[in-house]
Amino acid sequence: MAVDFEHITEISAPLEVVFDLSLDIDVHLASMSESRERAVAGVMTGRIGLNDEVTWRATHFGIPFTMTNRVTVLDRPRRFVDEQVRGPFRRFHHEHVFEPRDSGTAMIDRVSLGAPLGPLGWAAERVALAGYMCRLIEKRASFLKVTAERRPRT
Repeated sequence: MAVDFEHITEISAPLEVVFDLSLDIDVHLASMSESRERAVAGVMTGRIGLNDEVTWRATHFGIPFTMTNRVTVLDRPRRFVDEQVRGPFRRFHHEHVFEPRDSGTAMIDRVSLGAPLGPLGWAAERVALAGYMCRLIEKRASFLKVTAERRPRT
């Protein structure tokens, strides 16, 4: 089984600005400070690119986790995908899509994840993981929105 969800954030900022901020390790770390997330290997600062990896260490549910993700698709400024290559999930696939709007940019997060441990993992997906991950993506999107909208327009 898997958890699949989509979150759309309307941002009053140019497409390229939102796209580039979404790839910025430092911005990501700032958005996830509550979980004490940090980059511990791979690209650890600045903008991540195609085939680059970053290993994150964070605390969720009071448990420390380590996860390595790779950018597997990069089509600036429209879309990129990051996927877990090592970590706690059976599968983690995050597609980031950016669409121009009259008011700025629609940032669309499409996430598909699967927990390990068979039936026990499937129960965890439904009971706790799905809602938690949705809130985490919403929090990150809100942070990106505020950050992008504060940037001066050129």
